[in-house]
This record gives sequence, C-alpha cells and structure tokens, in this order.
Amino acid sequence: MAFESLGRFGVWRAYNGFTPEDARELEQLGYGALWLGASPPADLAVVEPLLEATETITVASSIVNIWAAPAKEAAESFHRIDGRFPGRFLLGVGAGHPEHTGEYRKPYDALVEYLDELDAAGVPAERRAVAALGPRVLKLAAERSAGALPYFVPSAHTAPAREIVGPDALLATEHKVVLTDDATAAHAVADGTVGFYLGLTNYVSNLRRFDFTDADLTTPPSDRLFDAVIAHGTPDRIAARLSEHLDAGADHVAVQILGDNYLPALRTLAPLLTARS
Repeated sequence: MAFESLGRFGVWRAYNGFTPEDARELEQLGYGALWLGASPPADLAVVEPLLEATETITVASSIVNIWAAPAKEAAESFHRIDGRFPGRFLLGVGAGHPEHTGEYRKPYDALVEYLDELDAAGVPAERRAVAALGPRVLKLAAERSAGALPYFVPSAHTAPAREIVGPDALLATEHKVVLTDDATAAHAVADGTVGFYLGLTNYVSNLRRFDFTDADLTTPPSDRLFDAVIAHGTPDRIAARLSEHLDAGADHVAVQILGDNYLPALRTLAPLLTARS
C-alpha cells in the first residue's frame, strides 16, 4: 500500500459509527481513509460494507486489540477483505491499555509475538501498522510494519516520532476536534473525553515527555493540555492546528470529531483541509 492512497487527512470514528452512506460522502468530500476505532472484533465484518459503498477510500483498523483479537483470526479477516478489495484495507494493531485488559503483560513482547503470527499467516508488513507512542514501540512499528499510528498526542509528538521511525515509515496520527470557537463550549464537549484518556497510564506517561505536569494532567484538564490535544476554534484555526502534524513530519492525520455534529463538521472542514493537502 502506498501511503499516498491514504491522502493527507482521514476520519477516525468508532468502528460501528460509520455507515456506507457516510463512507461514500466522506470519500466524495476528499477524505482518504476511514479509521475504525474502539477495538473492532477480529472478524472485521464492518469493513466490507464500507468498501462496497466506495471506490478509492482506504479503510483501516485503529486498532485491532491484540488481547481481544487473535492474530490468526485477524489475518484470516485481512485475507478475506484483501481478496475482495485488493490494497484498500490496512490492518492496524495495538496493545491497548492495562486498565482494560485482565491478562495484560509486557505489551512490547506481546506485540512482537502478534506480528510474528501475522508474518506466519502471510499478512505483508506493508499492509499493517502499529499503534505507538513511545520510542521503543515507534521503532518496532517502523521495523515490522508500514509504520506507526499515534493516538491522543499533541503536535509536539510528531517531529520526534518522525525522527525515530525514519523518513520512509508511515506516520498517521489521530487528533480530536470540536468545531466551535467558544472555548467554554469546547470544554463542555471534550473535557470528559480528555479525562477518560488521562485515566490511562500509557497516555499520561507519553504526555509527561512533553513537559505536561500534574497541574495539567487533572480532571478537568488544564487549558494548556486541552488546547494541545483538542483542536477547537474557527474552521480555519482547526485546519491550521491539524496541519501542524503534517508540517512536523506526519504523512496523514486522522480527524476525530467530538460532539454530535460529526458529518456537518467534516463537511465544513473538508475544503480547508483539501487546500492544505
């Protein structure tokens, strides 16, 4: 899969949140990829209806959780989908969070074993990607897959991540958006989401690398942290914030709209993001 097939901007949403009609419209609006979040099951049954409804858009898992989706089943699903829609599916995998996994063990070792199983099942390295935040897993993602899928990161994460993964690996980062220029309204929509992720140790540890302190990592979060992980403001301002990742070395930004105006917000942002692609 050439990274160009993803385009510069895509849409991140829970795997059961896209309809085929949504997929068709998002493709027409110019978004290059649909990122299926919230740990889709190994059968990946939601993928084919989205591909059937579209012509060129890439569908990607972001991510299949290695603790919940056995590698053999995920590989079988990959081959089923790729047989029908060659080159249009990217298998994103990741280790999830210790707080949500009863049998959690060292995630790095588990990821290596999972990637070994995908190798054995014939899933090409260039057709999969790995959720990665810290240096060790970023390097693994570059060595054993197409590249890395950072999530819940400030734009300050992107340049050092690019340095670690090198010039040739995929770097596709997610960023959350609230389409309002009312800061109080933005906090009302997104504080709960930010608070949820601040309850997960891997995200908190990663944010500390960028000089966020206990004073920022609170519930509700500090304005400084909120502004770093939530793009809000005018549509032009949001487009500029999302483009900071591209300017810092990302290949692609997966846009996650928070609130109940998912499609209207993406319609508004589409021409502005296209102009920055």
